[in-house]
Amino acid sequence: MSIVCDTYEPATNGQAGIELAGVSLRFRRYADQTPSFRQTILNAVLRRNYSSASEFWLYRDLNLSIAHGERVGVIGRNGAGKTTLLKVILGIYTPTAGRVRVRGLIAPLIELTAGLNIELSGWENIFLMGSLLGLSTEQMKQRAGDILRFAELEDFAGMPMKYFSAGMKMRLVFSIATGVPNEIMLMDEVFAAGDAGFISKATDRMHELVDSSHIVVFASHNISLVKKLTTRVIWLERGRIVADGDPASICDDYLAHMAAEQGSRP
Repeated sequence: MSIVCDTYEPATNGQAGIELAGVSLRFRRYADQTPSFRQTILNAVLRRNYSSASEFWLYRDLNLSIAHGERVGVIGRNGAGKTTLLKVILGIYTPTAGRVRVRGLIAPLIELTAGLNIELSGWENIFLMGSLLGLSTEQMKQRAGDILRFAELEDFAGMPMKYFSAGMKMRLVFSIATGVPNEIMLMDEVFAAGDAGFISKATDRMHELVDSSHIVVFASHNISLVKKLTTRVIWLERGRIVADGDPASICDDYLAHMAAEQGSRP
């Protein structure tokens, strides 16, 4: 199988887009990742190798196109490939085969706190994450006040983030990522730690971003939120697209399928 390097381009005439063509992704599964100290010594002395690995394919010939202006929900059980799909689009994972083409600047909200330095203050982390997103210090200075106000953290900006709650960290990262220029937003359970008031504000901001011609791809187990936020839903099952289309009908089918599966278990 041929491997085609992922390509990332500016949005064409202001039109962002994502295309996955024939994408396959292979992982290695290790059977014994943590042998005991005694076993490790014995293996070394006797020159034995008990660690074994098997390969498995998460995606096989996956084809997907997301157009400018769409907000797409990705649903499915744990292990279905939702977060991995976002990471393939972002370029964290390179396909074993196939092609990924992205047109537009990506703002990722995946593993929200990964880019934070908990020893730094909230204010300093705004500039740190801004630099990771490709913005200058001056550009972030112009946005920092609005970011803190939206996150409701003006009174905590000088505090080291190791003292922030999970919800405070989530609010700050969301506010940074949605407060800087981008064409494509990738989100993974971004509202998991938010309170009801902030979720309402964040939902309104997401609608504003989509109305401003951004692409949003949102992976979540929160089906009611997916229905509310999206114009299209993709249901994944073991790396395969089971359904792709109207949010209400696909979400209802998914919930019915999960309920029937639960009911059939002894």
